[in-house]
Amino acid sequence: MMKDDFLWVEKYRPHKIEDCILPESLKATFSEFVKQGNIPNLLLTGSQGTGKTTVARAMCEELGLDYIEINGSMNGGIDTLRTEIKNFASTISFTGTRKMVILDEADYLNAQSTQPALRNFMEEFSKNCGFILTCNFKNRIIEPLHSRCSIIEFKIPSSQKPKLAAQFHKRACGILEQEGIEFDKAVVAEVVTKHFPDWRRVLNELQRYSVTGKIDSGILSNLGEENFKGLVDLLKNKRFNDMRKWVAENLDTEPTAFFRKFYDLSSTYMKPNSIPQLILLLGRYQYQSAFVADQEINTVAFLTEVMVDAEWV
Repeated sequence: MMKDDFLWVEKYRPHKIEDCILPESLKATFSEFVKQGNIPNLLLTGSQGTGKTTVARAMCEELGLDYIEINGSMNGGIDTLRTEIKNFASTISFTGTRKMVILDEADYLNAQSTQPALRNFMEEFSKNCGFILTCNFKNRIIEPLHSRCSIIEFKIPSSQKPKLAAQFHKRACGILEQEGIEFDKAVVAEVVTKHFPDWRRVLNELQRYSVTGKIDSGILSNLGEENFKGLVDLLKNKRFNDMRKWVAENLDTEPTAFFRKFYDLSSTYMKPNSIPQLILLLGRYQYQSAFVADQEINTVAFLTEVMVDAEWV
């Protein structure tokens, strides 16, 4: 089993709100919860990798609260509520403080069974235990849970984006120094810019690239235009098996970035009459990518439709 501290996202995860890289208004809100020593039921929503789970953990750790963390996409069945959560929430903390349950990726909890049951749990154990739900898509959380939580959206105002990106660039460079990795600051800045504001993705990419002991300009070519042009050639020539192999070798690319690359370069490689249909396909498969169990199959299905229908220049 892989140790948690092998992953940089865990090894360098902040344990205090002060150390979290957040917009000023969000940091002030969470700092006030810690100052008051009282965390209400929360629904933290926003795009992946922006720090929702980190903030939830940091508040609990800073206040010395007993807490458990459950991943809704992996352990989101009704049995988890009836056993693990109930056993935890129904007992008194050794420290006498309120307990907390962090339900990560709560938008994957079953909306017909688990979410309605959670509503009752939140009321039954309200004196002893609080709940922090995190999600990417708050519309997948039922309304009764919305009404029982304070909803906080992880949005970054445009005016604060350069400042936060600079803070994370500094943090990333510090991590590379601690790990003894030789790096080019400009290349690290490109990685931060490319994946902003997904801080988890930035650290995962830097850790992956660091296996050679060096971060330089060579790491940025994975989804460069030459690589994409190779995929287009496979599609034009209807080389289905080779296309599947390309997807398997490039699956580390974030689905959103992959679909965006197709959108941006469509006019370069496709005839104008094919572009409207491509955009409809992009919209459908990008939406599906947020829910599918296997991203590789979803991506191959998208490319198969493109291969069959598109006309190329």
